[in-house]
Amino acid sequence: MRNIKLTIEYDGTAYHGWQIQPGLKTIQGVIRERISQITQEKINLLGAGRTDAGVHALGQVANFHTESTIDLIALQRGLNSLLAPDIVIKGVDEVEEGFHARFSARSKVYEYHILNQPYPSAIGRNYAWFIPHEIDLTSMQKCGRLLIGSHDFSSFRASGDESRHSIREVIRLEIEQRGGHLIVVAIEANAFLREMVRSIVGTLVAVGRGKTSVEEFEEIFQARDRRKAGMTAPAHGLFLAEVKY
Repeated sequence: MRNIKLTIEYDGTAYHGWQIQPGLKTIQGVIRERISQITQEKINLLGAGRTDAGVHALGQVANFHTESTIDLIALQRGLNSLLAPDIVIKGVDEVEEGFHARFSARSKVYEYHILNQPYPSAIGRNYAWFIPHEIDLTSMQKCGRLLIGSHDFSSFRASGDESRHSIREVIRLEIEQRGGHLIVVAIEANAFLREMVRSIVGTLVAVGRGKTSVEEFEEIFQARDRRKAGMTAPAHGLFLAEVKY
């Protein structure tokens, strides 16, 4: 039995997220169907993490077991020929039997993109949160540094999250301006709670717009109460950038 690892890029605009849901078009469901079409097997596709409807990926990782002897290059080409253009298999590797896309991961990196200019973008409307107001990056960066380390992230945890606990370790949180009008919030952590990145970004933007002070942000974080935090940033600005093993 071979264990095959896929590295996947996708535009999540037209999908109801990664995870298979009855009657809905999902990334996992579509890829699984195409793999089965090639291998003529019923396979179980395991993803590194769930992404919500509208969320994108630059480096999602998944794995599956197969009895097929198909060449890896042929598998990659075959999948990319069968998949819609908004899903691309960037890499195919044979890995050890015990590799699991989710449980073998050491950390994941998410990026959130904010378009900060007076007018929206016709081309980039599905890939960044458009904010026409002035944003204070320095204040956002101060707040971001407070989140680095192992903490209870209950204040940024969606109500439907089913995780056993809310302790997560943020390894890196960087906020930078790219190309003049694009603000990118990059967060690397050992694991994430449901909507954690989007909740953090929504609250950081409130700081950047002067609606919440740095001191108030710290109080929100320490309160461990999602009701005190800012809005959840829209899904379309979020990218699963990388999974590290």
